[in-house]
Amino acid sequence: MSRFTPNGIISLVGETPRFDLGGSYGPNLRVDEVLGEVAGALRDVVLGYGSAQGDRELREAIAAMNDARADDVVVTIGGVHALFLTAFTLCAPGDDVVLTTPVFPPARSTLEAIGATIREVRLAFERGYTLDINEFANALTKETKLVSLASPQNPSGVAIPLATLQAAVEAMNRICPRAYMLLDDTYRFATYGDEPVAPSAGTLGPRVVTVASLSKCHGAPGVRTGWAIVRDPSLREQLVLGKFNTAISNSPVEEFLALRILSAQEQILQERRAFLAASLARTQAWIDANAFALQWVRPDAGAICCVRLRPEVFDDGAVLRFYELLANAGILVSRGSWFGESDRVFRVGFGHLAPSELDSAYESFTGVLTQLAGETA
Repeated sequence: MSRFTPNGIISLVGETPRFDLGGSYGPNLRVDEVLGEVAGALRDVVLGYGSAQGDRELREAIAAMNDARADDVVVTIGGVHALFLTAFTLCAPGDDVVLTTPVFPPARSTLEAIGATIREVRLAFERGYTLDINEFANALTKETKLVSLASPQNPSGVAIPLATLQAAVEAMNRICPRAYMLLDDTYRFATYGDEPVAPSAGTLGPRVVTVASLSKCHGAPGVRTGWAIVRDPSLREQLVLGKFNTAISNSPVEEFLALRILSAQEQILQERRAFLAASLARTQAWIDANAFALQWVRPDAGAICCVRLRPEVFDDGAVLRFYELLANAGILVSRGSWFGESDRVFRVGFGHLAPSELDSAYESFTGVLTQLAGETA
């Protein structure tokens, strides 16, 4: 019984280490921050079944931020549920799927569990995790059923420009016109300071499905609310049926909280973008101070980035020792191998810790790098 492949990323929802740099989200909202003066209204929420497609008012709020219609929205139990339902609906065992790597593990695991044949398009650290449209087109075949992308990507935080996504859609129209693009844009609104938010790629065609949630940008992973924006009516109907047959509906309490969050999202996102910008600057300074040991790819959005131990300084044995020293120091990062990358690369989550805690984490991390360099000199 091994339908889902084990992956070390499950440790991120285990025991909290001293310095948690493994998370992929920003500071968590508290319930009192969300409810404010309308806390009493929660008492009136009826604990019955909700709509299989999702609360209408909530769908309208999601649609407004994604250049879509409320009828295009299917509310799901987090973004992973939307990824699963879309892949499960569109793919059968042996079907051709194109997937960019490194990748968020559940996006791959769902396809593997279905039994799809996965064609990887490798995004390289050396090229800043950019998508080469020619390599992408070469991976497509007339049998391709689904293309799974993320922008900004997890683990790198690197975004795929809208023009590149448009070129990808055009390549699909030429080579596999019946295929769908599944685009995870969960981090799209998690920009830094005053940097602009990328437009939704869901407008590129009816066979583009975008997926997101409240977990990353809004700081509410505990409110298990995600969504798929589906402009194809037949596929949308299947996702609603799939949701009904796997979860029936979302919790009315969580949908109430989700709507409150989206109603206040302008202020929530403004505060979080300022926080992420400051945390990114701290991360940049830490990388610069440890340039003898580290390289990185600056992210375009999100609370994550990919960092690499310099290959000219540390051999493979030193990489193994690196993770031992991190564990001894109480520091958790996300290993590259969890995402299909080398363990020489690791994901740093810089959006979760308070500024003083992040500084302390980086100070301890620097001590690990200094010790590792001394051992390998």
